Amino acid sequence: MRRKRVRQGANSDHAGTFRRRARLTFRAGALAALAPALFGAPAPAAAASAPGLAEVQADFRGELALAGGASSAFVYDLTAKSTLFSERASVLRRPASVEKLFTATTALEELGPNARLATSVLGAGRLLANGTWEGSLYLRGGGDPTFGSSSFIRSHYGGVGTSVGTLAAAIARADHIRRVTGSIYGDESLFDSLRGEPSSGYAPDPFLEGSLSALSFDRGITGSLRGPHAQAAYAARRLRATLRADGVVVAGGAAAATTPAGALELARAESPRLSQLLALTLPPSDNFFAETLLKDLGARFGRAGTTAAGAAVVRRTVAAFAGIHPRVVDGSGLSNSDLTSTYEVAQLLATLAPTPIGAVLRSDLAVAGRTGTLEKRMRGTAAAGRCEAKTGTLTGASNLAGYCSSANGHVLAFAIFTDAIPVPYAHTIQDHLVITLARSAPEP
Repeated sequence: MRRKRVRQGANSDHAGTFRRRARLTFRAGALAALAPALFGAPAPAAAASAPGLAEVQADFRGELALAGGASSAFVYDLTAKSTLFSERASVLRRPASVEKLFTATTALEELGPNARLATSVLGAGRLLANGTWEGSLYLRGGGDPTFGSSSFIRSHYGGVGTSVGTLAAAIARADHIRRVTGSIYGDESLFDSLRGEPSSGYAPDPFLEGSLSALSFDRGITGSLRGPHAQAAYAARRLRATLRADGVVVAGGAAAATTPAGALELARAESPRLSQLLALTLPPSDNFFAETLLKDLGARFGRAGTTAAGAAVVRRTVAAFAGIHPRVVDGSGLSNSDLTSTYEVAQLLATLAPTPIGAVLRSDLAVAGRTGTLEKRMRGTAAAGRCEAKTGTLTGASNLAGYCSSANGHVLAFAIFTDAIPVPYAHTIQDHLVITLARSAPEP
């Protein structure tokens, strides 16, 4: 997410002490970690200088002692199939945006990495020989978080998304419709009409950076429209304007309504593949995408297109997939009611690792020193380019979980939760420990 739900404590002297201790703790490890980046990977003979298991464990114990009792960590060696470190690993804590790992895993497991979400146009009426659609058109939302204008998609998603222009062109091309006698209606009935998530009491929330709907246009803008279904009406208005710009005459107006039974599908535009949607969700930690995907899961595999139904699908899926039972109430981790442990997160990562969907998820994580929320962290260290992870930040909580390739080629799954300390200090501790993992050569 581009803005974090973070508010530093008022005790600046306390925060300054933490930061000074963090710099001292970090310095020795960070300098040693710079060598591979500056001079290339060490020769095999140099591997003996890499931290072994005992040194890794000592480093983790020392750093967690500095972080305090509200911290925990779990590290599992996927290559050796053994636990490298565990401290307070079963204690339940707020995952913050690490929660998105549960949402992403469930979406991959239930939908599949190649799944697409369709936004369609249906007609109630009939097509006359002269290219006139006698009746109205219904723009039915399918929960695609990228749906909107081509300019917005270019500026926000690098051109990866579903443009209203694509639908308008398909309508005219498929059935040669040149005139619509009725109106254009937006249908958002796949989801409920709650615009926020649990942390805001389901009211609109600036930390969500969007407004939830099965037919959100440019993340839920409504222009001058107001009312409970303004988003759907606005999307219909934009389709009407785009059709008219393409030379299709629309006699009626634009509003919100549910598609009537028996309406004929005239056109559809499919979202990017789920794997691409997750690449837009996980590295920047996009709350709006995560919460939209959660409602998609509820609509397709639960009781309804609601946050609660989607959360139930996630709990059921991760329990069956990885044998874990986190408390999941949303898709993004904005809620303080979400609870999990470092063991549960690492267990999920370990279970995912050898699977096809695990490979997709790992490729969609932020890369240390390279991309997303880790772009500016651990640059020029042994972890840069070799560790992928999901960050998580709330007031009083900062977490990091993912994978790291060690110096001797082992793949390590890790989860580090550091609560009740200033975020910059938490990041320093997390980065130091991940760099240690990247430099390490754990014994088989």
